[in-house]
Amino acid sequence: MRKLSLSPTIAFAAIARNPQLMVLMAAGSLTTMTGAVFNPALGEIKHQLQLAPEIGGYLAAAHVWALGLFSLPLGILSDRVGRVKVLVVSLLCYAVFGAAGVTVDNFLPLIALRGCLGIATAGITSASLGLLTSMYEGEERAKALGYATGTLTLAGIVFPLLGGGVGYFFHWRYIFCLYAIGLPLAVLTAKILPQPPERTSVKTEQRPKHKLWQVLGRYQTIWLLLTLSLTSIVMYSVVFYTPQYFKDTINANTLTNSLVLASRALGAAIISAFGARRLSQSLGLYKATAVGFIMMALTLSTIPFLREISLIMLAAVGFGAGFGLILPNLYDALASLAPSQLRSSVLSAGAGAGFIGQSFCPIVLGFIVKNHGIEAAFFTAASASIVIGMLLLLFGSQE
Repeated sequence: MRKLSLSPTIAFAAIARNPQLMVLMAAGSLTTMTGAVFNPALGEIKHQLQLAPEIGGYLAAAHVWALGLFSLPLGILSDRVGRVKVLVVSLLCYAVFGAAGVTVDNFLPLIALRGCLGIATAGITSASLGLLTSMYEGEERAKALGYATGTLTLAGIVFPLLGGGVGYFFHWRYIFCLYAIGLPLAVLTAKILPQPPERTSVKTEQRPKHKLWQVLGRYQTIWLLLTLSLTSIVMYSVVFYTPQYFKDTINANTLTNSLVLASRALGAAIISAFGARRLSQSLGLYKATAVGFIMMALTLSTIPFLREISLIMLAAVGFGAGFGLILPNLYDALASLAPSQLRSSVLSAGAGAGFIGQSFCPIVLGFIVKNHGIEAAFFTAASASIVIGMLLLLFGSQE
C-alpha cells in the first residue's frame, strides 16, 4: 500500500514520483473544469442569448442533471468492465462534446451539448474516484481523499481564471476549446494505466448484485447521500447565481466573476488539504461538518450587502473553507461503508447525490429568484445551511 502525506512538499513529491497518480489527478480535475470554465461566462452568455436569470441557471445546471442521472450506472459499469476503460472513453467524449460548443450560439443545442458533457464527466468521476480509493485504505485513504479534494479545488482556482480570461480577452464561445484537454489525457491514461491497478480476481458469487443495494440501503449511507445532496444545493447557490448577481449589481465582467469563484476554491483547497481531517479527528465527523455548514451560512448571508470586490473575495474564501470542511469527511465516511470491489459504485452514488443536489438548486432557487429576486435565493440557501449545521451539531453531541 502506497502512503500519501498531506505535507505539501511530501505530497507533491509523491505525485511527481507516481505517473499513475499524476495522470489520475489530472483526469479527475476535469470534473471541476466542466462547470468552472463555463460559469464565469454565464452572465455574458445569458446577456447575449437574452435569457431570464432562472433560465440561465438551468443552462448552468444542464451538465449537472446528466451527472446525477449517470454517475451510479457508470460507477457500476466501471466496477464490472474496468475503471481505466471507462475513464479513457469518458475522456474522449469529454473532449468531443466539450469542444463542440465553440460552434454553437443557440440555447437548445448548447444545453444538449452540456448534457452530453455531463455524461462524460460522470464517467470520469466514477472511474477516477474508484481508482483513487482502491489505492489506499484506512487512515491513508482519508488523507488521500483530503489531499485529492484540495487538488480538485485548486483546479477550481485555475479553471475559473482560465475560463474568465479567455471569455474576457477573446470571446465566451472560445472557452469551449479548453475542454479539448480531455484528448491528450485520454491518450496518457491509456498508456500509463493500461491495466486497472486495483482489479482483483474476485468471483462473481463473492460480490452478488444485491450486495450493492444492501450497502446503499443502509441508514448511514442514506444519511451521507442526503447530506451530500443538501451540500450541493447550498454550494451551487453561489456558483449559479453570483456571476449573474454581480453582473447586474456591480457590472462584473467574466474576469471579475472568475476571481470570485477562484477565491471560493482557494478557501476550499486550503481547508480540505490541510485542516479538514485534523478538525474531524478533534471534534468528530458531525461537529466538524457542522462547522463547515455554519461557515457557509454566515458568508452566504453577506453576499447581498457586499459591493467592494475585496470584501466579496474574502467572503468567497470563507464560503469555500466551509465547503472544504465538509466534502472530504463525507466521502471518507462513504468509502468506509463500501467493500473495495464496490467502491466505484458506492462513491459514484455519492457523486450522483451531489449532482442531484446541484440539479435541484436551479429548480428550487430558480422559483425563489423569479418571485423574490436573487438576494432571496442567497438568504434561503444560508437558512438551509444553518439548519443542517445545527442538526449535525445535535448528532455530534451523541458521538
